[in-house]
Amino acid sequence: MDFTYIYNFMATKFPIWIYSFIFIFLLSSCKTMQQADTIIYNAHIYTVDSKFSQKSAMAIKDGKILATGTDKKIRTHFSAKNTQNAENQYIYPGFIDAHCHLLMYAGNLNQIALYGAKNIDQIAEKVSIFAKENPEGWLYGFGWDQGDTDGKVNEFPNKEKLDILFPNRPILLSRIDGHIALANQKALDIAGITPKTEGLLAGVEIKEGKLTGILMDNNSFLVSKHIPPMSAKTYTKRFIQAQNDCFKLGITSVSEAGMNNLEAHYLDSLDKEKALKVRMYAMLGVYDKQNLIEFLSKPHHKTDRLNIRAFKITADGALGSRGACLLRPYNDRPSQFGSMNLSYAYLDSVINLMEKADYQVCTHAIGDSANRTMLALYGKYLKGKNDKRWRIEHAQVVNEHDFSTFAKYSIIPSVQPTHATSDMYWAEERLGHERVKNAYAYQKLLQQNGWLPLGTDCPVEYLEPLYTFYAAVSRQDAKGFPEKGFQIENALSREQALRGMTIWAAKSNFEEREKGSLEKGKFADFVIMKEDLMKEDLLKIRNASVQQTWINGERVK
Repeated sequence: MDFTYIYNFMATKFPIWIYSFIFIFLLSSCKTMQQADTIIYNAHIYTVDSKFSQKSAMAIKDGKILATGTDKKIRTHFSAKNTQNAENQYIYPGFIDAHCHLLMYAGNLNQIALYGAKNIDQIAEKVSIFAKENPEGWLYGFGWDQGDTDGKVNEFPNKEKLDILFPNRPILLSRIDGHIALANQKALDIAGITPKTEGLLAGVEIKEGKLTGILMDNNSFLVSKHIPPMSAKTYTKRFIQAQNDCFKLGITSVSEAGMNNLEAHYLDSLDKEKALKVRMYAMLGVYDKQNLIEFLSKPHHKTDRLNIRAFKITADGALGSRGACLLRPYNDRPSQFGSMNLSYAYLDSVINLMEKADYQVCTHAIGDSANRTMLALYGKYLKGKNDKRWRIEHAQVVNEHDFSTFAKYSIIPSVQPTHATSDMYWAEERLGHERVKNAYAYQKLLQQNGWLPLGTDCPVEYLEPLYTFYAAVSRQDAKGFPEKGFQIENALSREQALRGMTIWAAKSNFEEREKGSLEKGKFADFVIMKEDLMKEDLLKIRNASVQQTWINGERVK
C-alpha cells in the first residue's frame, strides 16, 4: 500500500507524534495481513470439530484451511483475491461415503436400469425398451428387487419370458444387492452351464430338473466373465460422469468397498494424470489373488486423492436373497440358513496375512452367524482394545450377546442407514419378530465405540448422502412411513448422523487429521446448502440439493 499521500496530508493537520503513531500502526497492520487464496464469509459453518462449533467465515490457501472464525476476524487478518459472500447459507465438511462401490456405479451407467422392477414382467419391459435402443451385444442390467412389493416378498423371477423374447441375445441382470443375478438361456449356453454340469456350484438354482436362470453370489461370475469388457476410453468417460455425480451431491470422498487389481492400477493411473478429483479410500478385494501378492508385500499407497491400505472380505450374502448366514433358519424359509462365502480356514489365513502386513481388514457381514464368526476371528488377532480400526461392513443382523464384542476389540461397525428403510417392509418376515429387534441397530452399534461411519452402499442404494442423513435420523421412507419410524430407538441424532457422514467416516479410514471437519490445516473440502441440517424439516432435507461443492479449495460444482 502507498502511504505517501496519507503521510503528506496528515503532516499538515496533526502534531508529528500523532501521525507518526498512526503511520506505524497502519504499516504494521498491513504487514500482519496474511495472504489467502479464498475467503468465504457471511456463512453458517458447521465445523464438526470436537465441540461441534459454528463459525461464520474461513480462509483457504493451497487447498487447505488457514483459519475459521467470525467475519471480522477472518477479514481483518486475511486478504484474498477471491472472496465469496455465502449469503447466510450453511456450510458443512464435504460428505464422505464410508462404503460405496463407485467403480461399479460407473460401470452401471451403460447398463439397463432395473430399479423399481418387482417381477419378471416389469424386468422384461425394461429390458425390451433398452434392447430397441441398443440392438446388438449383451444385455446386462442392475437393480431389480422382488422384495420391493408393498411389504410382500415375491419369488425370484424365472428366465422363461426372457428366453422367449430374446432367444439369441445373452442377458445377465443383477439384483439390487449384487448377490443374485438372472441369466437367460443364451447366456447360460455361452457359459456352458447345464443342470448336469460337472462340479456345478451350489447357488445355481434348479427346479424340476431345469435351470431357472437364478445365480447366487459367486456363481454369477460363471456368466459375467464372458461379457466383453468396455474399452478403457468408454469406462473413463463413465467414471468421470460418476465422479461428477458425486460432486453434484456434495460427496468429496468415497470408500471404495472392494476392487480388483486392474481397478487399483486404473485408479492409480487416473491419480497420476490428475484426473482423479474425488478422494478415494480403496479396499482391495481378497477375491483377486494378485492383490494379495502385490500389496501385502509393500507399504500402503497414499496420495492426497488415493489411499490404499485396506482389504475387503465378503463373508456371506444378503438378507433379501436369503444368502446372509444366520444362526437359526430364516423365518419364512425354515430349510435355509444362508451360507458363508469362504471357509473358516481361508478367512483365518488371509486375516493373518493382513495383520502381519498392517492392513486394515474390512468384512462384509450381514447375518448374525457371519457377524459372530468374523467378530471372533477379529478378536483372535486383536486380543483387546486397539487402534487398528478393523471394520465390519453392514453389521446388519447381530445377536444380542455379540454387540459388546465390537467394544471389547475396538471393532468398528460401518453401516448404511438406507438399508434399514429399504428392508423394513419385509425384514421381520425374513427374521421373525424377536430377531429383527437386533437388526439395523445403529444407535446400539454406535454406543459400542462411541462413533459410527455411515455410507450408502451405492449402487445397491442411491448415491445421495442426504438420503443417508434422512434415513439415519427419521428411520422412514421417502413418504414418511412409518409415522413413528422403523425401530426408532435405533435412530441417530442429527449431530451423530452428520458426524457419521464426515469426521467419523474419515476416522474409519485413518484420515481424520486431514479431512472430515473444517479446521485449520485440513483439506478445504466442503459443501454449501440453503438448508440447516440441524433444524430443517427432515423431508425437506431429503429433497434438498447441494448448492456448491469444493474440494481442495477448488469449486467442482
